Amino acid sequence: MILLLFLVTYVMNRLQHLITRGLNRFFPINYKVVVILLYMIVIAGIVLGISRYSPRIVDQVVQLTNEIMKFLDTADGDNVASKIAGYLQSFDIKNYTNEALKYIFALSKWLEFILLVIILSLFFLLQKKEIYKFTSKFKTSKIGWFYNEVAYLGDKFVSSFGKVIEAQLLIAVFNTVLTMLGLWILGYPYLFALTIMVFLLSLVPVAGVMISLVPLCLIGYQLGGLQMSIIVIIMIIIIHALETYFLNPKLMAHKTKLPMFYTFIVLILSQHFLGIWGLIIGIPIFVFMLDILDVNKMERTDEPVRVESKL
Repeated sequence: MILLLFLVTYVMNRLQHLITRGLNRFFPINYKVVVILLYMIVIAGIVLGISRYSPRIVDQVVQLTNEIMKFLDTADGDNVASKIAGYLQSFDIKNYTNEALKYIFALSKWLEFILLVIILSLFFLLQKKEIYKFTSKFKTSKIGWFYNEVAYLGDKFVSSFGKVIEAQLLIAVFNTVLTMLGLWILGYPYLFALTIMVFLLSLVPVAGVMISLVPLCLIGYQLGGLQMSIIVIIMIIIIHALETYFLNPKLMAHKTKLPMFYTFIVLILSQHFLGIWGLIIGIPIFVFMLDILDVNKMERTDEPVRVESKL
């Protein structure tokens, strides 16, 4: 709950700053009005999504899952399909699919939890100045030393974890929009379900793109054979290249310039200790730890490191 509250509050606060600054160029507006309008839009979107689109999304997820199961069970007549099915079954893909379905059907139980997070986030942003003034009183109290330590860690956490999460969200939106546009042009079915899948997997650095290729290629193979699967792979490679060389450097800068080996190690460990959430927040937590240890300071210069021998 604390993690989700931080994410919602951070993203909405950034949106509020952006919108307020843009509107103030034309006419003055109180930031609280912008906050209320933003949350009204979010709540209206949630209500509209639940009432109109959630049954369709659940239905498409079930159909998509059945298609994947059908492909794995009836691929014996095709040499290529049987090899792919055998490779996927070695990773127990059915078990992962069933687990994903459990999470989809459990989302309805999260509604009360999500509404509570939205309300707490709204109250925080509406009273952030009062909260800051009240909290700053602890600086001159008997536990001022504790306040200073927490304030230092909080600043580091927001400047590293928050910005990386924000960048991951923007990259996920970028990938999802372009991918869905390409799949719509190719005539893919189940676009609602695939949108959710691609967006969630895009939040996972590097590995999410590879994982999302599996169902996309399976559906493409059923639609147009091996040729369609190859087209989808080329499309994803192009989108990923645009993200890597144009979007990622502008958003991430030097914050998460991690070698791929480190990325996979962090994802494996974070998934082991934190579950599915670990795949999303593992890299931001690791970047926060690097920031605390001042590891990122070494990247402020592009000059090569000189190693002189004392022999």
